[in-house]
Amino acid sequence: MEWTSVLFGVLIGSAAALLATYLALRRRVVRLRAAEERAQRQERLAELGALTGGLAHEIKNPLSTIGLNVQLASEAIVDSSLPDDDKATLVRRVETVEREATRLANILNDFLRFAGRIKLAPVEADLREVVEELVDFYRPQCDQHKVVLRADLPAAPVVARVDPALVKQALLNLLINATQVMAAQDAPSRELMIRLMPAAQPAAKGQREITPREIAIHVIDTGPGIPAEKHAEIFRPYVTGRKGGSGLGLAVTRRIVEEHGGRIDLFSEPGKGSDFMVRLPVDGPADSSRAAEDDDARKTVLDRLFTRAERQA
Repeated sequence: MEWTSVLFGVLIGSAAALLATYLALRRRVVRLRAAEERAQRQERLAELGALTGGLAHEIKNPLSTIGLNVQLASEAIVDSSLPDDDKATLVRRVETVEREATRLANILNDFLRFAGRIKLAPVEADLREVVEELVDFYRPQCDQHKVVLRADLPAAPVVARVDPALVKQALLNLLINATQVMAAQDAPSRELMIRLMPAAQPAAKGQREITPREIAIHVIDTGPGIPAEKHAEIFRPYVTGRKGGSGLGLAVTRRIVEEHGGRIDLFSEPGKGSDFMVRLPVDGPADSSRAAEDDDARKTVLDRLFTRAERQA
């Protein structure tokens, strides 16, 4: 009987050890897959970044020259002795060139922000102040498009370790996107709200609970809404439903949020508006272990790029 009990104990212990080993290996495989996915993503961004310098030089300089000459041409037309009707026609044409040059410059800047490496400067910040400053800055744009902008902020401070400038940029992209969509679709009700929810706040129906160590910022609009099959697509580069849009605003927003260690969720239905939910960790970007994995991923990217360059040489 004693021998049977010992054998049974050994079997139980062995099974527990095997289970622990299996779980450890499984976690390791998951981490390796995540590291590989980050490496592939970093490789794509590195390839885009390699084109950035030359692209900026080849496009920015001619655009600056075009802008300067357009201004000079406009002044010359106004000062000329041409009839007023001819002046007006020429000025409109020159203004069209200026608008298109400005649009190209904006597209280039969006591309540079997306392709370039985002360097965070995280500090302890009260996100109420961040949102309030953004609302004050953007309200004139809303007034111009007849959009009612509101902010729903808690009474107590909501402190998190973030890069305030980049968080503002991410939220601004969402505000601009919502405003332009409502204006383009001629929405009967044009309302836009930023809602800041502190940690451990109950989530709305159908939304994931906010963990005690994260906060959520909602950008809610009364626009036409987005079909479910397009929820993932709109965050991809160069995907836009607006005429003249660069298709990079939401992609840049997602990059900024993910660099903070957060995520962005979309809750929307056609005809019911949209709710973009930005979730940010209170403690800031990833810890040193994640940073080490990212360093390994970057090294893998560099090795691949060097190998490719050697093969092409």
